[in-house]
Formats: sequence, structure tokens, C-alpha cells
Amino acid sequence: MHTKSFGIAGPKLFQPRRFADARGYFCETFRADVFAAHCGPFDFVQDNESLSETVGTIRGLHFQTPPHVQGKLVRCTAGAIFDVAVDIRVASSTYGQWVGEILTPANGMQMWVPPGFAHGFCSLEPNSVIAYKVTGYYNAACDQGLAWDDPAIGILWPDVADRTTLSAKDRMHPVLADLPAYFGTERVA
Repeated sequence: MHTKSFGIAGPKLFQPRRFADARGYFCETFRADVFAAHCGPFDFVQDNESLSETVGTIRGLHFQTPPHVQGKLVRCTAGAIFDVAVDIRVASSTYGQWVGEILTPANGMQMWVPPGFAHGFCSLEPNSVIAYKVTGYYNAACDQGLAWDDPAIGILWPDVADRTTLSAKDRMHPVLADLPAYFGTERVA
């Protein structure tokens, strides 16, 4: 499994090796030992799936606050998405910065979005499906979000991003300047 780090400590990109023949291919999409070696000792407790039928659908930016934080290991199983993680750890030297990557079934890449990051994506093809593992169960009281289009963050969303696809909840998320310090003041590299 190939692993890539970003300029922000925490998020990682995993690309499983595929073994192909005339029938198709085989790959390991997750290995706990490889994941732990690169990301630390996280346990996944739930798998989720999301379908976005329309090109340009925006979901996010979402996160869960303590004590019910979630890390997410995201992959695209149909279509294509532009996947984003934003650092919301207030003591981090990269606070408010983001990373993004195109995930498709063909490239097989998976984005690790650790606790302390807001997550969102934009569908690039019709009927895009993401499947993701999470490290914590959903908790409505800890479910929070960040404005997807905050100019202070400056995410370079694809041209197809369509604000009319936002859920009512996602339209109400605050900008970074108005976000409470949910993720501690401990210094992060």
C-alpha cells in the first residue's frame, strides 16, 4: 500500500496495490497494521456510505466535537469526488489550511481525515458513492460544521461545485472566525 503525506500533519492518502489479471483485479483496501504505522492507534467502529446523484453536489464541511470525535477513512466506490480536509485544531501551525484530492474507483485512493479536521466533498460525476470508516459513532449533540465556502480558508472547489445542492444544515455552518475552539489548545506541529 502506497502512502502519501500532505503539508499538514494528520491527513494521509492511501493507495492500495492492485493485482490485475484477465478477470479484473484484487486489492487489500484496508490493513490495520499499515494504517496504525502511518496514522496511529485508531479503531474503526462503523462504516458509512453516501450517494450523490447530481454532479456538483457539495457535502460538508462536517466534524464531531469532543468527547465524540470521529476520524474518517474515505474512498469513492462509484463516480468521482473532490475530497477535502480542513485543519480546525486551534493550536496547530496549519490552522485553517486545507488539503484536497480527487478520489475515484479507478485510482483507488483513500483519504484519512483525522479528528480535529472538518471534512467535505464535491461530486464530480453523477451517482458518486463514497464509503468511509469512522472511529466514533454518530452523536447528534457533537455534530458540527464549517462553512464550505469560507474565503478565509480559500478551498479551490471544482468549477462544478453547486451551492444549491447544500443541505439546509450545511447552509447554516459558521465561518472559521466564528467557530468555537472545539479542538484544544495543545500545540500541534
